[in-house]
Amino acid sequence: MVSRLLRACGALRALRRPPAAPLRPPGPARALAAAGIPSDEEQATGLERKVLQAMEKGQDPYNILQPKRYAGTKEDPNLVPSISSKRIVGCICEEDNSCVIWFWLHKGEPQRCPSCGAHYKLVPHHLPH
Repeated sequence: MVSRLLRACGALRALRRPPAAPLRPPGPARALAAAGIPSDEEQATGLERKVLQAMEKGQDPYNILQPKRYAGTKEDPNLVPSISSKRIVGCICEEDNSCVIWFWLHKGEPQRCPSCGAHYKLVPHHLPH
């Protein structure tokens, strides 16, 4: 009996109460709902967006990609980018070698690795930001 009375009171209150406002305001639906999940290019901002745009143009602003292989001769040395006038370079002289030969590379003429004789040349590199 009490339960019937409470149900009736609840139904009467519901009839007197104005309808609740919708949870989402009326208007256009989100753009992503129709298109799906955004790609990295659509979602990227700031420095990440600049890097992705440079990669689309074929540039490598932060040396992310593997460097181009050169012959390593005096006429065609391995190019080493640097923002200063010198840089330390590590050369693995043989493919299965377990040690790295480190030496300083200075701006100017190509220099040889003291162990294997491969040539390296320092080239200026400007940071994109």
